[in-house]
Amino acid sequence: MANTAKLKEILEQYTAPAAAELTASHPSGKIRCLACAHRCLIGAGMSGVCKVRFHDGQTLRVPHGYVAGLNVDPIEKKPFFHLLPGSDALSFGMLGCNFRCSYCQNWLTSQTLRDPAAMAPIRELSPDEIVALALRHGAQVVTSTYNEPLITTEWAAEVFRLAKTKGLKCTYVSNGFATPEVLSYLAPTLDGMKVDLKSMREENYRRLGGRLEPVLETIRLLHEKRIWVEVVTLLVPGFNDSPDELREIVNFLVGISPDIPWHVTAFHPDYQMTDTPPTTARQLLAAANLAREEGLRYVYAGNLPGRVGDFENTRCPQCKTVLVHRYGFTVLENQLGESGSCPNCGFEVAGIWA
Repeated sequence: MANTAKLKEILEQYTAPAAAELTASHPSGKIRCLACAHRCLIGAGMSGVCKVRFHDGQTLRVPHGYVAGLNVDPIEKKPFFHLLPGSDALSFGMLGCNFRCSYCQNWLTSQTLRDPAAMAPIRELSPDEIVALALRHGAQVVTSTYNEPLITTEWAAEVFRLAKTKGLKCTYVSNGFATPEVLSYLAPTLDGMKVDLKSMREENYRRLGGRLEPVLETIRLLHEKRIWVEVVTLLVPGFNDSPDELREIVNFLVGISPDIPWHVTAFHPDYQMTDTPPTTARQLLAAANLAREEGLRYVYAGNLPGRVGDFENTRCPQCKTVLVHRYGFTVLENQLGESGSCPNCGFEVAGIWA
């Protein structure tokens, strides 16, 4: 616990006042945080559920001025398959999360200040330095990821505002537990968001520390605001893999737009969920085939390269031509130009291609 206290003290030095758009005053003197759907009412000296947004007695302080993760990744790793395929993304992240998923693969950064074993070094960095690194490495995208970016939105938006002036695309890799207020705040600088739709069962979301409806509303709002959205469901055996539940996920997405890409990805034992067996290729294929049968146009199966047949590729929904041929995170061939039109039949494939 001593290490946690020390880390808390360090992180409090890397903060700035919250954006006015993401706070609301309260008659009690507490401050309502609007960065995520917990909408925490935070008293002086206290923090929100995320542990990193806190009331210092006068204002809400939020993370600023550092990174805990920084790397250049293929955009397919996020995963975005319909946003500049084959490009690189400068990925940065901070510490903390508003969920407590027992199978989290980034728990060393996400569960900071909640789990004493969750420790990750931080590095002081400015938005100028982050964007300069992206340009130096030829990245076309900057992505806030590794922890939950909604709880560090002010910092991401500062980076994104500068990135946009350099012609870069800006994206979030998020659990989608957002508010309309935070999506409106992000809309001027956010090109795309990958949303984890972890389950269609309220009880499952409660186990993870959230609620289902705000995530569904986030997907609806992103589509309405014309922010590109791709949805991922990590298929966890015995948790969210029943055909009935998967069909509900797919029907929900089709009801918004059959053009929303859905990635069903393989679970592997991690963090506090080590007794659950890993997802098999057969299970991924069953889910992906179900999604195609229910009307989704762009369905992908991930984390098992070379074992999921055609579900790594992007096909034209009309003439079935393979437009983007992939192996894992690698694009082997891309026939889509900046228009996103199929060269064989002219069908316009949904996405960001230019």
